[in-house]
Amino acid sequence: MTDVLLVEDDPVIREATAMALEMHGMRVRTASDGPAGLSAFRAQVPDVAVLDVMLPHLDGVSLARRIREAADIPIIMISARTDAIDVINALESGADDYVTKPFDVGVLHARIRAVLRRAVAPERASTVLAFGELTIDLEAMEVRLRGERVALTPTELKLLLEFAAEPGVVLSRDALLHRVWDYAWDGDTRVVDVHVQRLRAKIGNGAIETVRGFGYKLRR
Repeated sequence: MTDVLLVEDDPVIREATAMALEMHGMRVRTASDGPAGLSAFRAQVPDVAVLDVMLPHLDGVSLARRIREAADIPIIMISARTDAIDVINALESGADDYVTKPFDVGVLHARIRAVLRRAVAPERASTVLAFGELTIDLEAMEVRLRGERVALTPTELKLLLEFAAEPGVVLSRDALLHRVWDYAWDGDTRVVDVHVQRLRAKIGNGAIETVRGFGYKLRR
């Protein structure tokens, strides 16, 4: 049973969301503010954390950063704010996805299942891919830059694997949304842009090239 930590200060949304996710077969632990959410996380690391952005005492972005420092679990941010800067700040905190309010709990459940699928290592193959100073060990699921191990979140690793599967091929933002985030509907392409920026920061800015008007590609 999937263990979900839901941190939401609105009691109506918190209780309704928890009840709906439990009806989908998930175990949900809840907290009403940032410090309580951090305590719940430390008491038992969940399979996935769902955090409201606007939390009292410790906001959701700061909470996401604290969680990301301690664990590589999937994190989904929820918020009524849709401005680009708010979405980018949430994703740059280490979150894997961003869901805007009001949301259908069925959609949230699908997003949770999607991030959990990305957290499971793909089928292993005894192959090491090399791109300059960057190597990807598909058997160990390890990425190294100049011999030093690079710590990637499951979403960042899945994104890199999609690029590595077709080096030199331009992948559109929509294609990446479908392949990495499992979106079967139109999603927010800013999710892709922020994750590409985060991935570049870890593997080198020159590794992934922007092709204006089309998308991104991994340099051969």
